[in-house]
Amino acid sequence: MRFIDLFAGLGGFHIALKRLGHTCAYASEIDPLLRDLYKKNFGIYPHGDIRSVKAEDIPEHDILCAGFPCQPFSKAGKQDGAECPRWGNLFEDHVLRIAKAHKPKYILLENVPNLGRHNNGHTWDHMKKRLSEFGYSVDSKLLSPHQFGIPQIRERMFIVGSRTGLAKFNWPEPSNAPISIKSILDSNPKEAKPLSEQVIKCLNVWQDFLDRAPREEELPSFPIWSMEFGATYPFEDITPYALGNRRLSRYRGSHGIMLSTIVPASRFDYLPSYARSSKPQFPDWKEQFIRQNRDYYRKNKEWIKSWLPQILEFPSSLQKFEWNCKGEKRDIWQLVIQFRASGVRVKRPTTAPSLVAMTATQVPIIGWEKRYMTPQECSRLQSMESLSHLPNTPTRAYRALGNAVNVDIVELIAKSLIGAISSKRTSKAFKLAVKPATISAFPTQANAEVNY
Repeated sequence: MRFIDLFAGLGGFHIALKRLGHTCAYASEIDPLLRDLYKKNFGIYPHGDIRSVKAEDIPEHDILCAGFPCQPFSKAGKQDGAECPRWGNLFEDHVLRIAKAHKPKYILLENVPNLGRHNNGHTWDHMKKRLSEFGYSVDSKLLSPHQFGIPQIRERMFIVGSRTGLAKFNWPEPSNAPISIKSILDSNPKEAKPLSEQVIKCLNVWQDFLDRAPREEELPSFPIWSMEFGATYPFEDITPYALGNRRLSRYRGSHGIMLSTIVPASRFDYLPSYARSSKPQFPDWKEQFIRQNRDYYRKNKEWIKSWLPQILEFPSSLQKFEWNCKGEKRDIWQLVIQFRASGVRVKRPTTAPSLVAMTATQVPIIGWEKRYMTPQECSRLQSMESLSHLPNTPTRAYRALGNAVNVDIVELIAKSLIGAISSKRTSKAFKLAVKPATISAFPTQANAEVNY
């Protein structure tokens, strides 16, 4: 069959459908660098902005594939949805426009999990209704690579549509096989970026925190916000903003600094960034995290007070810490680490953190080799190891891989939805069984890491 690859990126849909023997008839991608790479990898030069393409100029095809931009629906963005001025209309005005004009037999789409929850589910309900109006039976499901033997937790919403019904379609059955990030790592690769002295110093400070924490007690499961250690500013019934700068003089700010020693006009700057909200009350989750951190400090003040000065030299994002390794040995250097806006996150060496459109500082860190993951290793997490060409700088490669669709998952779904003509390669995932689909309004939340 012939397929088109919209918002093609690195070509994840292309690789998966080609493995099954299908042929790409058309591709579009707005990024000039990725268009050049697509030509090098697949021999097809994609059209640019799909918004400028007439539907009648797109070749006839049987399968429409699209990983349309997720910014309008992502929890990390503003969640403007269909009202997003740049991207929000891409599904309605362009994916549907092309589907209406060509009536392909099948539709295969991918987006962030929050698409199904956006606007209390109304956005996804509208999309389903529109696809149904064009003659498609539709189903959706949240799936993550870690469910299929790939060591990455990265939940995404997959959508399938068929003009002949979905009675014979089955969603891939997740595997319970053990996984390890070490299965996709190279040993001390020469091209890997080493950790800077500043990063090593910061991680050693948090290692010292772990070493001092009482062994007989579990480490906190909530995010550790060190700026709450010694802070007393109000947070439950009123926010600092609602209280006002002058009345803040009675309280202590970040890391216990006396706000009376700060001129009134600058006191707000000495609060944690998350406490500078102009709202009259904090949300419940924020109140809970602040309360938990202050309780932890009161209980452990004796050893925390002597540790605290070490963390003050680092940016505020590195003054927060998440221990996602309950039961593991308290050794950061044997674990997987990621620096995020939410803090220093430490994970077991079983799976990689979710690949997102990462900056260089957000790339997962391999603690036992004191280095960042390489683009080649990240490509394996997206089942894209077969690509001959990646972007020519690590920063661009990480961003493109973070925006990519996982090839093995698409291959599994497409094989059940469409079938294989002559499979070029059998992925690890094809050793798994499949289970019957349920044509439900929205899938059940999978047990996977939430992306902030």
